[in-house]
Amino acid sequence: MSNNPQSASQNPAPAADNKRKRLLTTLTAAIVVAGVGYGLYWGLYARHFESTDDAYVAGNVVQVTPLVGGTVVSIAADDTQLVTAGQPLIQLDRADSQVAMEQAEAQLAQAVREVRTLYVNNGSLAANVALRDADVAKARDDLRRRQAIAGSGAVSNEEIAHAQTSLKAAESALLAAKEQLASNQALTDQTTVEKHPNVQRAAANLRSAYLAFARSTLPAPVTGYVAKRSVQVGQRVSAGTPLMAVVPLEQVWVDANFKEVQITHMRIGQPVELEADVYGSKVKYTGHVEGFSAGTGAAFSLLPAQNATGNWIKVVQRLPVRIALDPQQLKEHPLRVGLSMNVTVDVRKEEGAALITATTAKPLQTDVYDKVAQDADELIARIIAVNNGGRVPAPSSPGAASAARAAAKPANT
Repeated sequence: MSNNPQSASQNPAPAADNKRKRLLTTLTAAIVVAGVGYGLYWGLYARHFESTDDAYVAGNVVQVTPLVGGTVVSIAADDTQLVTAGQPLIQLDRADSQVAMEQAEAQLAQAVREVRTLYVNNGSLAANVALRDADVAKARDDLRRRQAIAGSGAVSNEEIAHAQTSLKAAESALLAAKEQLASNQALTDQTTVEKHPNVQRAAANLRSAYLAFARSTLPAPVTGYVAKRSVQVGQRVSAGTPLMAVVPLEQVWVDANFKEVQITHMRIGQPVELEADVYGSKVKYTGHVEGFSAGTGAAFSLLPAQNATGNWIKVVQRLPVRIALDPQQLKEHPLRVGLSMNVTVDVRKEEGAALITATTAKPLQTDVYDKVAQDADELIARIIAVNNGGRVPAPSSPGAASAARAAAKPANT
């Protein structure tokens, strides 16, 4: 048996190569298994979901703007405060509008009394017609009697001529009285004191003055939180100037900007799961796809790309998708406009429409300004009743009551 040192030194090399091959084989098998597993996961589950972190909370930012110009004398709300619909937020100086409203009240009261006089004159003019008609009958009888005895010589021709003149004068007076009655009736026919054009014109002037007076108080259009207050006390503002905003946080939604290749199977009504960065993964929101924007963000940007020039770079576009949220979840975990969201849409069910086919959206509206018009109508009705001798209706609100008390001052009654 011979000892060969060279062969002994070469024995460890094949063992190391075998170990390396086993490790590579194991690693390759693990990679293949992981790839197959991921492929199965993607094919069976993950491909049915589209997600993006390019999503933000959006909402209605309701601007508070004056309808009339004036000087700000009071501000009753500030940023971050909760206000309710109809709550006064800003007060403008009322001195000028108060004077204009008082003048309009006096003009309406005068118009009512003048129109009442027209109706009263109908009776007096009708009585005057009856009187003139009696004068004509008397003058005609006098002339007939004188003419009957003219041949006997008891009545002179001069007296008969005077009787004829008296009859003509009476007939002319009757005609004038009838014309006066017709002229006055033309001003009152087919109408009442309340509906008379003169009263309606004065009422319209008062309504305009009252609206200007009432609009010097700016109410909150909706219930929400004050934001973007820029107005200051003493500032002179004009109609339409944005002074502050009110954001109703219970009406927020999410605008998720998906890539154009992600919306192929996306439909309205598909369920959505969302996470807010402010709360993290511990809070899950649920919602559904409510609609798709009519164009990409680039198409509606301030400076849209001019791709027709030929000098362009193809960029994957993103389309805003509107996500409606669960109102109960918003109450439990309120969101703010502009917060970042992570959105995942389940696109497995494609029964929904790709675009909204009917106008089913609930209109966003406010009724805080309706009361002003109602108070103006009550004030007008009250002034007409006071000056028309009728029963004065009771005001339905404190605002109308104060205005009615101002309208019932002695100068107008």
